[in-house]
Amino acid sequence: MPKYYSGVSKILVAADCIVFGYEVEEEELKLLLFKRKVRPYVNKWSLIGSFVGEQEDLNVAANRVLEDFTGLDHVFLKELKPYGEVDRDIGGRVISIAYWGLIKLEQQKQHVVNSHGAKWFKISDLPDLVLDHSLMVSDALKRLRNVAQNFPIGKELLPEFFTLPQMLQLYRSIYQKDIDDRNFRKKILATRILIKQNHKDKNSSKKGAYYFKFDEKKYAELLEKGYHIDW
Repeated sequence: MPKYYSGVSKILVAADCIVFGYEVEEEELKLLLFKRKVRPYVNKWSLIGSFVGEQEDLNVAANRVLEDFTGLDHVFLKELKPYGEVDRDIGGRVISIAYWGLIKLEQQKQHVVNSHGAKWFKISDLPDLVLDHSLMVSDALKRLRNVAQNFPIGKELLPEFFTLPQMLQLYRSIYQKDIDDRNFRKKILATRILIKQNHKDKNSSKKGAYYFKFDEKKYAELLEKGYHIDW
């Protein structure tokens, strides 16, 4: 170790992941949490996370955490911000780099989630969280809502085929408010990002609702250049 680093106290770095999933049948945005198995805060609800290894890049650590807890890799995961208050963790001097992610709940490996004692909670009904994790969740929700206004992130949460009412409920769940049905349809169809299918979902009504899927080419285009929709 170079001399100019000697005598400097070491600080632990953690990667914490705020992972959102959407339950189509329950029409609820959910957050993945787990009960801590180590002290301090043992058996308290926490975001999923881990310390970053000495030979591990931050983004690698964050993706490792997500895969460890869900069995999924190569999913939507973005850096949120650092949290470094001196007294944020009574266990030691720890700086946390928070990441926020989106996954399709039907793709997760439930046995992997269960093996960690993890559980999905409705955003509208979260338990008390350790440390500053409630602040992280609040900040991640703000980021998600901002991104949802400017980019087509619904693709990361909805199944391959979905109806417009199901998509509407996703956005209502994200913003935790009512969104006008007619106005939503007009705005989302104007983006030309959806491809209408020939079959219908007959479970919600006798008339049924046509299924849609994302246009991959248009999705990639709008993911790069963005758009702005006020919900």
